[in-house]
Amino acid sequence: MIDHIQLVVRDLQASESFYRAILSVLDIPVLSTDKGYFLADELLVSSAESPTALGALTGRHHLAFQAKDRGTVDAFHSVALANGGRDNGAPGLRAYHPGYYAAFVLDPDGNNIEAVYQGEARRNTPSVVIEF
Repeated sequence: MIDHIQLVVRDLQASESFYRAILSVLDIPVLSTDKGYFLADELLVSSAESPTALGALTGRHHLAFQAKDRGTVDAFHSVALANGGRDNGAPGLRAYHPGYYAAFVLDPDGNNIEAVYQGEARRNTPSVVIEF
């Protein structure tokens, strides 16, 4: 359904440091470029000066990443706070539905970033790979 999501940020270096740290906990690789952006699976993060942006920041968004277990949610929260994130909800069960265990942080631009574990699940593939 979604091909990619782009966040346009004020400080690309601070954002890359933050996202590299939290995404490594979630086993999601980050690819740096010299073109004013970096990629992590279908997430594109760029500076406003990048050719991929139109010179304006994207504003506040909520992104939720799947975690493989509760320990990963806990680690995500700790690593995020140690790398420029601000607490927006400590790890714990949420009332959304039974077994919803999540943590929330604000990234350097104020985006609400979540790691969530909703119980045992198996992915059929680690990510989508598109070849042209």
